[in-house]
Amino acid sequence: MIVSVLRLIFAALYSLFAAILELLIVPINKSGRPFHAIARLHARGVLAGCGVHVKVVGLENVDFSRNHIYVASHASLFDIPAVIHGIPDQIRIVYKKELHTIPIWGWAMKLGHTYIPIDRSRGPEAVHGLEKAVEKIRKGDSVLLFAEGSRTPDGTLQPFKRGPFNLAVRAGVPVVPLAINGSYRILPKHSFRIRPGTITLVLGKPIQPPSPNGKESELELRDNVRKIIQQYYQQ
Repeated sequence: MIVSVLRLIFAALYSLFAAILELLIVPINKSGRPFHAIARLHARGVLAGCGVHVKVVGLENVDFSRNHIYVASHASLFDIPAVIHGIPDQIRIVYKKELHTIPIWGWAMKLGHTYIPIDRSRGPEAVHGLEKAVEKIRKGDSVLLFAEGSRTPDGTLQPFKRGPFNLAVRAGVPVVPLAINGSYRILPKHSFRIRPGTITLVLGKPIQPPSPNGKESELELRDNVRKIIQQYYQQ
């Protein structure tokens, strides 16, 4: 437990360091690339400091010269660092707007204008956030979305929300199913004990969204993506 606490302290301090770098770089370059480069540096440092290794399977399935929507399973706080570190793409994160209240780190997220905040407590605000995500995707950015909405409480794959697939159908960009395996054992929800281990990212082949046809096309895409993730998913 003492070692786990030390790992948490290291992760917090390293995150603070990365956030300060991001705050310094934002006024100089607003393209998003330096911000993401620091995010990758942050991810590598946190993973290494906590004894977490990342393995990626299926890189050959994805053409990284074009943008995609990565729809992933979600079991741990280590999922985002693993994806940022492991996938060689300029991925933009869709995150909860409440994170803006976290000193320095949250401020960097807000001022960076690179990742996309969603206010899930307010319908109109959430719609605005999704519109911003669609705009970024159409301009060529890749985006990461967690299909379950929040971390699984028990390690099993939870029901998928419709929102990510509404976004994919509207943007018309291929969806990459992404199973994140092993992260639940490293740090499950409601736990502060970090167990070193390996996170395996399994990338499925991209799926072209169907033509917009209301709710039916979104549900069709959701079911197809969930079937693939379920096939690859392991706790």
